Amino acid sequence: MGRKFTVVGVGEVLWDLLPEGKQLGGAPANFAYISRLLGDRGIVASRVGDDDLGPEAVQRLKSLGVETSYVQRDDSHPTGTVNVQVDRQGQPRFTIHEGVAWDFLSWSKAWRDLARGADAVCFGTLAQRSSHSRRAIGQFLHATTAVRVFDVNLRQSFYSPEVLRESAAVATIVKMNDHELPVILQSLGLQRSDENIAARQLLHLGPKLVCVTRGEKGSFLISGDGAVEHDGFTVRVKDTIGSGDAFTAALVHEYLRGSSLEKMSDAANRMGSWVATQAGATPVISSEELRQRLAELK
Repeated sequence: MGRKFTVVGVGEVLWDLLPEGKQLGGAPANFAYISRLLGDRGIVASRVGDDDLGPEAVQRLKSLGVETSYVQRDDSHPTGTVNVQVDRQGQPRFTIHEGVAWDFLSWSKAWRDLARGADAVCFGTLAQRSSHSRRAIGQFLHATTAVRVFDVNLRQSFYSPEVLRESAAVATIVKMNDHELPVILQSLGLQRSDENIAARQLLHLGPKLVCVTRGEKGSFLISGDGAVEHDGFTVRVKDTIGSGDAFTAALVHEYLRGSSLEKMSDAANRMGSWVATQAGATPVISSEELRQRLAELK
């Protein structure tokens, strides 16, 4: 099996409230779960409320095999929730509630130790919407020598040019979708052009790898060593919730193992496509069955 890496998702843990019921969500939690499925040590660093939904979220993460020792408890703010509506194409629309526990992430000795021992850490813009959590995430990133993965995930108006620029500058990998790319370029005052030129501009901010996903049309990866395009896989979409997080987890899994751009691209597209065929972001499956399902994608 080789080395098992310590992979951390830092930021929001929340419940997605869908018409058919609630499902555990939050990009860091989704990322950590898929990382665990792939054979690494998946950890979430987040914060939940001291209400009914908080312990339920922690228990759900534990049942998925995700480590929860670094999920903080908050007795003043509720566990995060998001109202989700899914359209006929499986695309979700989110209404994200504010003033929740993960808006108050707190830097601690435990988080410092985790940061120092991590091999990769994934973060985004959403959990940085509050100054309190942004500061804690910044301290985490400053304390680690891990691969730092900025999975942009623009939601509503919960981002700023400052957050985008500082996050991209500290990141080893920057990943976004093709709808987010022009928004990022405009926010940073960069030239709006084709994906190749645009991604090269982002490389100049400091990352070693930039990835642009295109939904069912695949992805584009670029580094200082070259660029790779992938056409994606044709699948029957259930919903796309968490498919981008799954893509990121597989990308990081291969990056940590020194894989080629081609192998990273193929693995990431397979994982993202498979999750899109499932309901929700954390489908339960054995590692053996997952390998079989991924291999079947054409």
